[in-house]
Amino acid sequence: MSGDETARAADVLRNLADPTRLHLLRLLATAPQDVSELTDQVDASRSSVSQHLGRLRHSGLVAADRVGRRMLYRLTSDHLAALVAEAYQFAAHDLHGIPHHRGGG
Repeated sequence: MSGDETARAADVLRNLADPTRLHLLRLLATAPQDVSELTDQVDASRSSVSQHLGRLRHSGLVAADRVGRRMLYRLTSDHLAALVAEAYQFAAHDLHGIPHHRGGG
């Protein structure tokens, strides 16, 4: 693994470290949505959601497509959707005392 890969992975995880951004990514993993739809589902103002989406776009984690007058945001990778899902599954196991899965070795 190269230093560039490690730096990029750390950048991705930094973006996931914010609860609002993580929630937005989880929502976008289900379907593309616009700012209004996303704002209705998170505990943040429209301007805050827009700022978070801008940061996620700048990081290459989210893309936007114009559909008529709306901008629909979507994840750029199925790998990212899987990473977000795994983070939530880890949290659920941790919070509810469910044993974590461990591969045999």
